Amino acid sequence: MKIKSSEFVISAVSPKQYPDGGLPEIALAGRSNVGKSSLINKLLLRKNLARTSSQPGKTQQLNYYLINEELHFVDVPGYGYAKVSKSEREAWGRMIENYLREREPLRLVLHLVDLRHPPTALDVSMYEWLSHYDIPICVVATKADKLTKNQLPKHAKIVRETLGMPKGQPLVLFSSETGMGRDELWSVIEQAAGLTQESPPETVE
Repeated sequence: MKIKSSEFVISAVSPKQYPDGGLPEIALAGRSNVGKSSLINKLLLRKNLARTSSQPGKTQQLNYYLINEELHFVDVPGYGYAKVSKSEREAWGRMIENYLREREPLRLVLHLVDLRHPPTALDVSMYEWLSHYDIPICVVATKADKLTKNQLPKHAKIVRETLGMPKGQPLVLFSSETGMGRDELWSVIEQAAGLTQESPPETVE
């Protein structure tokens, strides 16, 4: 994907605020400190388009980003942040569930997990919930640069086994520091969003 333009659009808290136009949407879900903002910035080759924070749990809305006037990224609130009140967590949960289940332009959820550690119980719950509702998933294992090359296959296997991923479902090992996995992830996104261009038919003279 050649990035021609990228911009923040809106922080939405209800369907009436979601952008119109029906452009395909790619949602990013994961724990509060898993690196969603850093991943967005790396995919878009921008340093600070998505605000990263040392305070997990700051994203409290659905943050929309428009890419090349043809695709939206949607950063959803991170889960598992203990300092958020129970009522706030419940409100976020309802908003996220309604979005993921009912948003027609949604084409794929990038489910981010930290490759350094086995997926948490909350990671497993999110994955099982998405699978239950037949929502397309691509698991993205972040912070891959923190492991050695020899460690990567073992940790990837742990992610697959802990989540119970079926054979053939994509697992992308990603690093926001080195760019590892960026091209592979864009290929998955483009295919899910229907943005891949087929080769023109050969002409016979």
